Amino acid sequence: MEYKIVADSSCDTNEQLDKYMEIHKVPFKIDIDKRSFIDNDELDLEDMVKTMKGSPNPIKSSCPSPGDFKEAYGDVENVFVVTISKELSGTYNSATLARDMSMEEHEGQFVHVFNSKSASIGETIAAMKIQECVNRGMKREEIVETVENFIKDSKTFFISQDLGNLIKNGRISKTQGLIANVLNIKPIMKRDEDGNIVAVEKIRGSKKAFKRLAEIIGENGSDFEERIIAISHANALDKALELKKDIEKLNFKEVIIVETKGLSTAYVNDGGIIVSFG
Repeated sequence: MEYKIVADSSCDTNEQLDKYMEIHKVPFKIDIDKRSFIDNDELDLEDMVKTMKGSPNPIKSSCPSPGDFKEAYGDVENVFVVTISKELSGTYNSATLARDMSMEEHEGQFVHVFNSKSASIGETIAAMKIQECVNRGMKREEIVETVENFIKDSKTFFISQDLGNLIKNGRISKTQGLIANVLNIKPIMKRDEDGNIVAVEKIRGSKKAFKRLAEIIGENGSDFEERIIAISHANALDKALELKKDIEKLNFKEVIIVETKGLSTAYVNDGGIIVSFG
């Protein structure tokens, strides 16, 4: 089957995953004050983080346009698209508009857009599920049903070491953020069934928060030996490796670690961790 997997640049991967599946990524644009950063392979992430930390203003991100997605689809017969949660961005709408335009232009083309209801590594594991289905020789309708069910059942949790960006962008109030910083409280967040960000627990101290995160993962699933879990980190490899040790006690089939790119780093912030499994 001729196919292509397309995702926005929230979909974080590593070299191993890039070899497993060829994903065409359509980049976000990230604006910090008067500077703009394109979230592609040429992004200077260190420079972006430095600029981000030095600004008191909210970060602004621009999702890819329908034209950007349409160009990515090309004239490939079967296109499977994964986007960041439509509750967090207009990307899903752009990808859907592009689907309609592309299928009208290319007779016989099939394009399906998956709302990952997540971000970062949550988007990545949805793309991995698509690749798995293709490798198994599934028909495109089977792939759609299987991956939609996978997304519905998947879980995503995250911890931001620095709440600055969540405060600046209105995800957490300034008062809540001040209290959290003074008391060294680390909120454990998750995506709900619709793809919104909600709080799970507020833990005092970073080490305790990550220990509790591993426990929460264990409380939110079963049959882990048949599942893959993935961790993305924003310049926090040591924390990711420590979390991996605790997660391995749950006997997951595999634990994957990747580093966040531009968009994910902008929102989870430097030192943040995101975990997802389905």
